[in-house]
Amino acid sequence: METLRRLLLAGALLGAGAGVGTALFALVTPGEERKQAMLKEMPEQDPQRRDEAARTKELLLATLQEAAATQENVAWRKNWMSGGGGRSA
Repeated sequence: METLRRLLLAGALLGAGAGVGTALFALVTPGEERKQAMLKEMPEQDPQRRDEAARTKELLLATLQEAAATQENVAWRKNWMSGGGGRSA
């Protein structure tokens, strides 16, 4: 009988803890309006930031294509904006 009582008490405590955790999660979670505001504030939404990221990806792709087409070690290049000037392998 004592073990049943302890099991019920442990179950009640675990249930209460889960209930408190769920309530806190519900209080902390932002609403739909706040989610939309947070999405608008993200840096990826800025057109200038998107253009900069696209340009960076283009430069990276061009460098990778050049590295695949040549024997030069482009990883040692000092000025990434120009075509040469680095050490070669």
